[in-house]
Amino acid sequence: MARQLTAWQQGMKAYFYVTIWMTISMGVILFNKYILAYSGFKYPIALTLWHMVFCTSVATIMVRVVGATKRLNMPKKEYVNRVIPIGALYAASLWLSNSAYLHLSVSFIQMTKALMPGLVYVCGVAFGMEKLTRTTSFNMFIIAIGVAIAAYGEINFIYVGVVEQLSALVFEALRLMLVQVLITRQGYAMNPIQSLYYVSPACAACLALPFIAVELPEILADVHLEIDYGMLLLNALTAFALNLAVFLLIGKTSALTMNIAGVIKDWMLIFASQHMFGNTVTFLNYLGYVIAFLAVGMYNYNKLKAAKRKEAAAKAEAAAKGGSISAAENGSK
Repeated sequence: MARQLTAWQQGMKAYFYVTIWMTISMGVILFNKYILAYSGFKYPIALTLWHMVFCTSVATIMVRVVGATKRLNMPKKEYVNRVIPIGALYAASLWLSNSAYLHLSVSFIQMTKALMPGLVYVCGVAFGMEKLTRTTSFNMFIIAIGVAIAAYGEINFIYVGVVEQLSALVFEALRLMLVQVLITRQGYAMNPIQSLYYVSPACAACLALPFIAVELPEILADVHLEIDYGMLLLNALTAFALNLAVFLLIGKTSALTMNIAGVIKDWMLIFASQHMFGNTVTFLNYLGYVIAFLAVGMYNYNKLKAAKRKEAAAKAEAAAKGGSISAAENGSK
């Protein structure tokens, strides 16, 4: 029988998983920024495609050779109808978010990510998975106001980069919704290795066409390009490790813990990028992000309260059913 952990031990275990995820996540973001903006390798599609090819290769070895996890019983038609759309959205999200590093600071990019709860909420309402309420809508409006203030105070505001980053967030929100609609609700529960095994090839295929059409001719014509293959391999390893760390964190703690840790990570990245890359963060940047940060915190708090109410109602209903069954049994005796 497994020994029951004390509250202190459980807390330390959760902090350990949070620290691993935050460290790897921050490392990937700063690593991508360095490669694309400072190393001379200014090809975001190529970098994203390389990540997907690497993840596909490792996941295939782990599934087919090592046998680390089983394959799902998914027909080809189901794969095309369910996985390919998710892979296409994931490809667009990664491509555009990496492209934004060429134009925007890491600090400002992290501030724009405060919009994610609002975008996911809008997509959820559109797909019928969320209810439209005044309280939540007002909460999302405050988040948008905060991000708008931060954007207004951004010194290096480049429209192309902002459009790329906001588009990446929209595609990511749509992807998260489609995962719920097309995968989870249909009983295709995937662990991270399975997700990489099925989604990464679709994502790579969707990236191959723009890579061949847009970046490959530029790479072949760039006579000054010197590719550091060791650095790209290390970068792909960190990206793969991040996928595993996400599963580890949610599996050992909760999605809410990940959301809270993500907010802390964003603040750390804002300060870290200031020192590493010399990003200038203005008073309006901070003011806008603090407003958005508080609104996101309120949104998470309201979601937690709603989840607890739903759980309490389910328990009360189960207890009521149990009571009625007992009464019926006693009456029949």
